[in-house]
Amino acid sequence: MPDTPLEGAGIPRAEGDAHRPAPTAAAGAGPILEMAQVTSGYMSDIDVLRDVSLTVYPGRISGLIGLNGAGKSTLFKTIFGFLKPKSGSIRLEGRDISGAEPHTLIDRGMWYIPQESSLFPFLSVEENLRLPLEGRRRQFGVTLIARRLDDTLNRFPMLRQKLRTQAGDLSGGQQKSLEFAKAYMVRPRVCLIDEPSIGLAPKVAAETFDWVRQFAAAGMGILLVDHNVRRVVALADHVYVLSLGEIAASGTPEDFQGDLYAQVKGWLGITF
Repeated sequence: MPDTPLEGAGIPRAEGDAHRPAPTAAAGAGPILEMAQVTSGYMSDIDVLRDVSLTVYPGRISGLIGLNGAGKSTLFKTIFGFLKPKSGSIRLEGRDISGAEPHTLIDRGMWYIPQESSLFPFLSVEENLRLPLEGRRRQFGVTLIARRLDDTLNRFPMLRQKLRTQAGDLSGGQQKSLEFAKAYMVRPRVCLIDEPSIGLAPKVAAETFDWVRQFAAAGMGILLVDHNVRRVVALADHVYVLSLGEIAASGTPEDFQGDLYAQVKGWLGITF
């Protein structure tokens, strides 16, 4: 059995990571992330999300689809602590994390790849990769951080050639690779991924989705949003449809070929 969530599917752990084991996908494993009847919004008198419930399992991809303005990014920001839920609960590995700060969630094994770049444009590629762990150098140690960096660059070889390049000077596809490489450095148990393919050329977008697949196959729980609904349905183990801030339907990809198919087609105006 793999010792860390990224050791499976041909993604080895870096030497020295043994002190920080993480769960891998297992039959019958309980949810790693749960939202239960969460209501959230940016103003006290306006709710963007209403009574939203969903689950994410280790080694599985939960897909979230919906039209622009449905509340998908608000949902991610609520999970990751940028917005505090007005009601309901959010649990990570059974522990209530409702309203917890992002840095606390990172320490507990969550990571967020947002639609907007989270990179520091005037820092180098290497500095961006090191940054998430440098603040916890006492926990990880200089040697382990160096090993993590080398392992990450082996998995993302293009970035090794750009180590001294400022992140802001990278192409859009290279910046997205750097975002995923940062997640690889951190080794989270659950990862929120918001619109990873937006603005990318088809070949680069396909590579991005391949990393989503590999992360899940290695044991990481994934909550995925993307405008490419066909791709989300094809990748996901379970799909949720968000409409006007509410979960309008959910099911497996196979379910979307049955009763839910006509409903989602009507909501989103597309076919799969």
